[in-house]
Amino acid sequence: SRSARQFVNVADISGDDSAAATKKHGPGEKVWLRGRVSSIRVKGGSCFLVLRQNSFDTIQACFFKDKENPDFSAKMIKYLKSLTTESVVDMEGIISPADVRSCSIQNAELAITRIHAVSKADAMLPFLVEDAARSEKEVEESQNTDRPFPRLGQELRLDHRWLDLRAPANNAIMRIQSAVCQLFRESLYEQGFVEIHTPKLIAGESESGAGVFTTDYFGTTACLAQSPQLYKQMAISSDLERVFEIGPVFRAENSHTRRHLCEFTGLDLEMAIHEHYMETLEVVHKMFKHIFENLETRYKRELEVIRTQYDSEPVAFTDEPCVLHWPEAMEILTEEGFDMGDRLGDLTGAQELALGAAVKKKYGTDFFMLDKYPSDIRPFYTMPDPTDDRYSNSYDMFIRGQEICSGAQRCHDPELVTKIIETKGIEMGDGLKTYIESFRHGVSPHAGAGIGLERVVFLYLGLDNVRKASMFPRDPNRCTP
Repeated sequence: SRSARQFVNVADISGDDSAAATKKHGPGEKVWLRGRVSSIRVKGGSCFLVLRQNSFDTIQACFFKDKENPDFSAKMIKYLKSLTTESVVDMEGIISPADVRSCSIQNAELAITRIHAVSKADAMLPFLVEDAARSEKEVEESQNTDRPFPRLGQELRLDHRWLDLRAPANNAIMRIQSAVCQLFRESLYEQGFVEIHTPKLIAGESESGAGVFTTDYFGTTACLAQSPQLYKQMAISSDLERVFEIGPVFRAENSHTRRHLCEFTGLDLEMAIHEHYMETLEVVHKMFKHIFENLETRYKRELEVIRTQYDSEPVAFTDEPCVLHWPEAMEILTEEGFDMGDRLGDLTGAQELALGAAVKKKYGTDFFMLDKYPSDIRPFYTMPDPTDDRYSNSYDMFIRGQEICSGAQRCHDPELVTKIIETKGIEMGDGLKTYIESFRHGVSPHAGAGIGLERVVFLYLGLDNVRKASMFPRDPNRCTP
């Protein structure tokens, strides 16, 4: 059954006498709150408790022994002593002005009148949320003191990820991840795109060169999709001229690096073009610009919380697309002391970082695009450069010298794409046959891009590991929780 209780938010409480004018709950008002016990200290006839909501918002609550009602006071103190940190409680209290620097509500506190545990947490937790919320600098500086803070290992955190995500910065990272998806959608809807949903069980590989997860499909072998690539191109053939998708991507790559995952969220788009694939680069640049600008304005509080634990600066970007062509990148890297050989090989991580630093120095941007990749290192569906087929009409995009996006003009000529598939030694399965058939029925020239959500968040926030940007990461060693 439902009670008549009206629960309020911690953020809507104020100790200011003008609280009513700002539509907040003010001094003298009795309110109900639900939240977690962030900390509790009971001594003699008094109790100080910090209640936490939404990971960010905290308020101090107090109880003092009432000499006129000793039986009630004794029962309340006993009950408060039984509460454990991280327990979820319902609490009724009276707002009064206060000066509390350790909480997000600094000008008010609550005098507890009633409290009830909705869900009690174990007395012994794997680690304390307050320890998970400390910056590496804070932990390091404490090591030579009388009370060093514990250094929580990544595996311990990930084994109990739900607890780790209660730390304000980690919780805010998930909110920024959500924001990137929202802003991605906003920009593309505004630019005339339609959201689609493509199969994740497919008859063959959707990418060349990346490992696949296979599964039994009623007696035949199916794969988990490595991208929506083939289907978003077939959407163009279906006269959906601009499409995007946000969905899971699976890569069976035995990579144990700080920037690889076996499952991540792909932000994919594809669009018909009229004259040149630069049209797509302009759309993608406008989309990223919308994301970068609005993260700093609309999600300012989340970023402030994150940056107290993980230091970063806003991403610098240009008004118009900053596009480097492959030959210029080769010249820059040669000047930086790298031996680029025949200049037709893929870039190493060190080369990408060096290129990013050089571009920042030369053009003043953290975000740039590298165009005209060599054909041999790109997937079969990439359109070759019509003037020199050693190169292709393809591009990657970078934040701070690390790749976040890969794209290209697609090869929409069925005979040419068949020839490329044969040249690359790829088996022509049923999935590729239907893909090519969609081109034989007429298709507009088109181009697109695939973006890794977690990698965007990880690099934008300057995190040291992409797993911090994934809610429940999957890598070669982890398939739970």
